[in-house]
Amino acid sequence: MTEQTTIDVNQELAGAKVGSLHIWLGVMMAAMTLFDGYDTFNPAYVIHYVAGPWGLAPGQAGLLISSGLVGFLIGAATHGLFADRIGRRNTLLGGMLVTSIFTLATPLLGHSFASFCTLRVLTGIGLGVLLPLATTYINELAPRKIANTFTIWGVGLGWSLGGTMAGVVGVYLTPHFGWEVLYWVGALSIPFAIALHFFLPESIPFLALKGRTDEIRVLLARLRPERAALYRTATLILPKELAHRNTVSALLKPGVRRTTLTIWLAAFLSLFCIFGLTGWIPTVMMKRSETFAVSFGFGALMQIMSFVGGLACGHLADRRSSSRVPLAAWWATGGVAVLTLSVLDGHVVNIACVAAAGFFGIGAQFVLNNFTAGSYDTSIRATGVGMMLSVGRVGAILGPFVAGTLQQVYGGPNAMFVTIGCASIVAAIAILSLAGTSRGGYALGGAHAHG
Repeated sequence: MTEQTTIDVNQELAGAKVGSLHIWLGVMMAAMTLFDGYDTFNPAYVIHYVAGPWGLAPGQAGLLISSGLVGFLIGAATHGLFADRIGRRNTLLGGMLVTSIFTLATPLLGHSFASFCTLRVLTGIGLGVLLPLATTYINELAPRKIANTFTIWGVGLGWSLGGTMAGVVGVYLTPHFGWEVLYWVGALSIPFAIALHFFLPESIPFLALKGRTDEIRVLLARLRPERAALYRTATLILPKELAHRNTVSALLKPGVRRTTLTIWLAAFLSLFCIFGLTGWIPTVMMKRSETFAVSFGFGALMQIMSFVGGLACGHLADRRSSSRVPLAAWWATGGVAVLTLSVLDGHVVNIACVAAAGFFGIGAQFVLNNFTAGSYDTSIRATGVGMMLSVGRVGAILGPFVAGTLQQVYGGPNAMFVTIGCASIVAAIAILSLAGTSRGGYALGGAHAHG
């Protein structure tokens, strides 16, 4: 065989230009994570309507926000075990189905604190599949040179738009139709889940691990149609198939243990900050004398700015071929913005600091997702991303509860702002400590891990 007839599958994916199928897959992932972001953030707009009728103290209201994140933790922790065995596609479809069913059930059955929280846990199990696995899926198809940027467009845009949409529905529809309308709108995921079944292909690296070369040839030809004739007859160089030991222990082997533990710490602190802040921002801003519409609008503002910030951080990471320093700078700046809210008040200050918290604090999380996906080999990648977000979701669960408890104990939000701001700065210090590790400082280019 000549060199022209031997194809390295990883190099073909990494060296591709963005084509129509890349864009189409990005749109599907964005739509999927839109429902994730929408459903994740809409409980913040439910509190205003149910806290009084259900007699909730601030700590209980925090649990109302956190209940879905408990399910998310379960889904994120376990989905990789399925995705690395039965495929990304089937697992994503299953996550969408679970999410859709229990989103529809929430306005029908969730009319007490206990029933609402139970349904949120069940919905969260499906949501726990979508964001981490969509990140893994699109990272495995992203061209190397724009890995972070492409992933943020494909995953971060949808998640941010979903959070923004929750704010828009909260501001304009809940005053007329009650909190239930948030979930009637969310049930639009049902027709999307049906459409996804017909259009979503399997991930090429997963097909490669399974030796399904005929399917790889077809999908490669769709991704790079100018080389379709070559793919029909070429010898494909596939990743070496590894034994299925892609459990948590594989993430804690000596070669990757430090990177794994540092990522887990950063994820815990990042999501503690994100959900502690976003879950309470509408309520806190009303206490700061902002109007109802403006207070709910702060949630949408954070989501819009988070996408812009994530895109900027990802672009910088791609230019540097490393995300360690950009991530640290984003988290540190976001932490300072939140700390500022503890010492200054006023409409302009509120807008500027909340926008900065979204741009830097939440924006960094998108790049951390891609950093994690690129830190592991294909055989354990979905497990690695899922465990990162699962550990992070422990922080996300604690965030709203701790934030509510701090407000209850100290009679205001300042202690909450100090705690969240400091946690963000500690996350920055943690990610900086990865300098010199074998993978952690390198994989931030996303697909670089398989180049």
